[in-house]
Amino acid sequence: MSETAAFRVDVDLGERSYPVHIGPGVRALLPGLVAAAGAERAVVVSARPRGLLPALGVETLWLAAADGETGKNLAAVAGLCERFARFGLTRSDVVISCGGGTTTDTVGLAAALYHRGTPVIHLPTSLLAQVDASIGGKTGVNLPEGKNLVGAYWQPRAVLCDTEFLATLPPRERVNGYGELARCHFIGAPGLAALPLERQIARSVALKASVVARDERDQGLRHVLNYGHTLGHALERATDYALRHGEAVAVGTVFAGRLAGALGRIPPARVREHRDVVASYGLPTALPAGVDHDTLIAYMRRDKKAEGHALTFVLDGPGGPALVAGVPEELVRAELAAMPRDGARAVASPPVPAP
Repeated sequence: MSETAAFRVDVDLGERSYPVHIGPGVRALLPGLVAAAGAERAVVVSARPRGLLPALGVETLWLAAADGETGKNLAAVAGLCERFARFGLTRSDVVISCGGGTTTDTVGLAAALYHRGTPVIHLPTSLLAQVDASIGGKTGVNLPEGKNLVGAYWQPRAVLCDTEFLATLPPRERVNGYGELARCHFIGAPGLAALPLERQIARSVALKASVVARDERDQGLRHVLNYGHTLGHALERATDYALRHGEAVAVGTVFAGRLAGALGRIPPARVREHRDVVASYGLPTALPAGVDHDTLIAYMRRDKKAEGHALTFVLDGPGGPALVAGVPEELVRAELAAMPRDGARAVASPPVPAP
């Protein structure tokens, strides 16, 4: 990576390698990428106004996307694929996503399924999507039973993290993005908070790229990227997404530290470090009041990392973060009970999902 305001990180996957461009105005690279792909048509699925993107130089269908977890489902994917077909999109053309992480996830899955794989380029417009969601080829949508339970691995042709988009984010959405940056502290990229924004994004992307290059399909090492996500995903579902993804991962990161400490994997000072790092970003460190522990545990049992119905977490340890299976339920319950509650984020838990 250069020392200028614009950065390039390459995700090294052999024939499926691609660049991630980071910096102000990098969306201007889009027409060249479309031309290089040899596409004759493009579909842009965007949560942002059409005028913010450059003309692509090919016949283009513009579709509106609504960022948000409630619309991240199979019906949305089917609707996109139907529009692709009516437009006459072929597997030699290109799909472009422009929006937050829910848009890149949903559009990425539609591109993966349409004609069994159509090229996709991501323009993530939220901090959360730029530091994590748009990188690495994971696509997916939610079911009522859990988050991201249906998906596919489909690497993009390129990712353009245009930091000019971030200037329009509301404060809560910007802080939400810090959730993934905070967990980076414990998986190989400490000290991000002291860096300029473009370097924060570039360091996070470089960390993820290095992991994905060694373990594209979650066979082992890539699990570390889910630090804080086991409880985080459960909190999202249990609050019906009133708690944002980054906020939930932040609480999950604090909980992961407490759980690692209770298992004797890390000393008390390292447990406190989890809370201190998360708090330094202005992120929540406490459970929302009113969330039922049975509901959280039921969702955690459905986590994609789970083996059978055992509770499985990525936890810090003397050798760094590692996947720890078979964590005793009574210990998880005890640590949930010991977590502080945030009355300002009080929510009512939905019913416990059926097994």
